[in-house]
Amino acid sequence: MERPTALTGIKPTGHPHLGNYIGAIKPALEMAKDNTSQGIYFIADYHALNSVQDRKKFKEYTYEIAAAWLSLGLDPEKVIFYRQSDVPEILELHWILSCLTPKGLMNRAHAYKAKVEENAAEGNDSDAGVNMGLFTYPILMAADILLFNSDKVPVGKDQVQHVEIARDIADNFNRTFGEAIKLPQYVIEEETAVIPGLDGRKMSKSYGNTIPLFAEEKALKKLVNKIVTDSTPPEEPKEVKGSSLFTLYKEFAAAPEAASMKEKYKQGIGWGQVKKEIFEVMNRELSEPRQKYYEYLDNKQEIDKILERGAEKARSIASLQLKKIKEMIGC
Repeated sequence: MERPTALTGIKPTGHPHLGNYIGAIKPALEMAKDNTSQGIYFIADYHALNSVQDRKKFKEYTYEIAAAWLSLGLDPEKVIFYRQSDVPEILELHWILSCLTPKGLMNRAHAYKAKVEENAAEGNDSDAGVNMGLFTYPILMAADILLFNSDKVPVGKDQVQHVEIARDIADNFNRTFGEAIKLPQYVIEEETAVIPGLDGRKMSKSYGNTIPLFAEEKALKKLVNKIVTDSTPPEEPKEVKGSSLFTLYKEFAAAPEAASMKEKYKQGIGWGQVKKEIFEVMNRELSEPRQKYYEYLDNKQEIDKILERGAEKARSIASLQLKKIKEMIGC
């Protein structure tokens, strides 16, 4: 029986941070371990182009995301790992799908709507600062997903709509030309859907509240100590539900450690002590990957070779699916 395909991509729009790891990389790596799915992992560099238009940073961020995946345990021999821009079939399918996608569907996409609302609040033209990359982002994401007949797409909660749009586009194609594209399902880790940043809001580069995934030991300790907390006295019991500190702690702690921390919350513990223990488990779990990460960045030629081999494997699948789709539309 053929294994289902699970596909995950990360945009290289900045330095890798804890939100990337907890929200996307960690769940995807866990999924790969069970060997029940064909894992497809990619660096979504074309998606990043609508916001990162500095050549040096564009290349730098791409290498950093690749090094992050590899240093955290992604095995390129067991999965398909590639750079989006190395698979031109994606952009060809993007155009085909664009011709079948109603503009109204794109008008409802969250990122575009948010920009329109922001412009309205500031008294600007509704499309100020909107490029076509932003507007058609969901179609490119649909091409990423549908080209590989993906069964499962692990995403953060803010990306669920994009998978739903991909399903709508695939369904429209199938009804128009016949069954050719599989309808994907999103997979979300509910408990880690929103990763808190230094200020308690969702960890995001746009908020400037991220914790770099591979920060050096001293810098990591300093950042953890900066996480915003309330003024609850140390001796008072505290709720783990909704606690940004506990959310971060349990992602790096062993199960017995997490259970122990829960008990400490019930009995009463100072936020300073919680932060101390968060730093200790984070640093313990990230020290080895941190070393590997910088080794990969010192050897970018090796990263290029890995991504090129992955692109060859990806294109062997993508070319067959694209050929089938083109035949169905009459190309």
